[in-house]
Amino acid sequence: MIVTVHGSAAGFEQHITVGRHRLTADEPIASGGTDAGPNPYDFLLAALGSCKSMTIGMYVRRKQWPLEAVTVHLRHSRKHEADCEACETTPVLLDHIDCEIELTGTLSDEQQARILEIADKCPVHRTLTSKIHIQTRLAHKPSGH
Repeated sequence: MIVTVHGSAAGFEQHITVGRHRLTADEPIASGGTDAGPNPYDFLLAALGSCKSMTIGMYVRRKQWPLEAVTVHLRHSRKHEADCEACETTPVLLDHIDCEIELTGTLSDEQQARILEIADKCPVHRTLTSKIHIQTRLAHKPSGH
């Protein structure tokens, strides 16, 4: 499936098409946007949180554990790297995602610990923590345009 994002160069608002789904991204008013939708980092956190929740749900269904619901709270920030070789000459900021998982159900401590391990094995988490290659190129327009 191809995700298509289109926006006017006049502002930050973007119209996103994912199959039959329509979404809007924007920046907050304080950042020069119109707050018509979540910002790109909000979508990134939503992708990670929904993947973790889906992965947990799939795992506990297979195990037939008594989990009723999963709530994932995420926050993105940039923090100065505490231990790096170039910090004295170049400030280094690391992207940091705090992820808190709330489980509803009568689970043992061992089950909860295993669920936490499984959450970090979701495909989006693995993608974000792996080496990623992103190739960006201009689209070819038909001749005469």
